[in-house]
Amino acid sequence: MYLVKTPWWLKKLYPQLIWDTKPGARCIYLTFDDGPIPIVTPFVLNILKKHHAKATFFCIGDNVRKHPDIFEQVKKDGHAIGNHTYNHLKGWDTDSQIYLENFLQADKILDTPLFRPPYGRIKKEQIKLLKQARPDLQIIMWDVLSGDFDMALKQHEALNNVLKHVKDGSIVLFHDSVKAFHKLEYALPLAMEHWSKEGYTFEVLSPPTPVG
Repeated sequence: MYLVKTPWWLKKLYPQLIWDTKPGARCIYLTFDDGPIPIVTPFVLNILKKHHAKATFFCIGDNVRKHPDIFEQVKKDGHAIGNHTYNHLKGWDTDSQIYLENFLQADKILDTPLFRPPYGRIKKEQIKLLKQARPDLQIIMWDVLSGDFDMALKQHEALNNVLKHVKDGSIVLFHDSVKAFHKLEYALPLAMEHWSKEGYTFEVLSPPTPVG
């Protein structure tokens, strides 16, 4: 069970997390979780380059260790980097100290103030610990979830999820993972073609941009 469009009440429940950005710039903030991964992440980079788009990649530390060349290409292309823990830990099922240590292990190689909890699951105690460890930390969630990770979802449904709900200032979540690739390779190019025709631009998330 997951929500494609983040409801207002969830944003109010966790106001210390960043769910979307201030509208007005006719801008969409594309984000990609779980990479870097061979074939998938380079595919995303090529689509972004075609549209002169920038995005934010929330990377798993162990995948960066395995694929440093792809990680370097993400940075070389001008995209922003976010921390997604070292081993993709689900906060609700993980001891808070272990979660912190895993975050810090990833932070050593990623060195970024942006963080997204895997599965969107994080305890309030873990939020506090992470922000104590890195005071400049901004925990980035999302406004619209593509559902590309959902094996039961059809390709056109993932596309419809984002086209129906994305608006100016939205933070959109895709996955550059093997599991999501079948839907991602269909939905991402078509969505970006549509948004580009609508006059949207695509920028990285940076500390001054989000407003919560």
